[in-house]
Amino acid sequence: MTVSLDNAPKTADSKANDHIVKLEDIHLSFGQTQVLKGVNLTVNKGDAVSIIGPSGSGKSTLLRCINALVMPQKGRITVNGTRVDQLTKESERIELRKRVGIVFQQYNLFPHLTVLDNIVLPPTKILGVDRSSAEKLARELLAKVRLSDKANSYPGQLSGGQQQRVAIARALAMKPELVLFDEVTSALDPETVGEVLQVIRDLVRDGMTSILVTHEMRFAEEISDTVVFTENGLIVDHGSPEQIFHTSTNPRIRQFVGGLGARGAVRDGEGI
Repeated sequence: MTVSLDNAPKTADSKANDHIVKLEDIHLSFGQTQVLKGVNLTVNKGDAVSIIGPSGSGKSTLLRCINALVMPQKGRITVNGTRVDQLTKESERIELRKRVGIVFQQYNLFPHLTVLDNIVLPPTKILGVDRSSAEKLARELLAKVRLSDKANSYPGQLSGGQQQRVAIARALAMKPELVLFDEVTSALDPETVGEVLQVIRDLVRDGMTSILVTHEMRFAEEISDTVVFTENGLIVDHGSPEQIFHTSTNPRIRQFVGGLGARGAVRDGEGI
């Protein structure tokens, strides 16, 4: 059984085919382990989609398929006109990743480079942007993530939340069409989670197309156009935040979201 996600248009004059991501019948296995078992997902331009569900349900693997970090054995993946599942050369996949940013749980900053240089490096080395233009953009992005005063600091001098905000700025420096967020707050302590979520909140309000794998349930409820619940490699249900968090008749979803803690988060494996 597969469940298709097709976001409702935001306005009456929105085009039905205004999608930036389309996954069709995606199957992926690692050895004998089936991770994705026939997933259909459509994300429209400008939408924020949150993917929630228990550990091992295929959430992060979905993001990696969209960014061509892993390739499915079956199915079609289209990202803004590009057939991702047909990209056989690494050079083709790199071209895709210029347009699709991804922010991981771990920050992956270069410890020997300053914050500014960490952000300047991708557009200069990958896109061929000149240093002065890249540095100007980097400073604008640091202001956007509220870290203007940390341009000359090194990652080791920053808190986890600050490092994650630098990682977001670095992804934005490539001027992506789409940003994927993979559990970006799960490695942070509770005091720094809020500052990272505020940056993502601002990006969503600015219209950045975003797909978030998250355990921050109340945040997902606040910022999402659509919430997707996955389990056992399938999309079990999808809908508006109101539908998923408050009016769902699916007992599994009600059990999962019923485990909300004080921060509004369900950690994988808790309350399940």
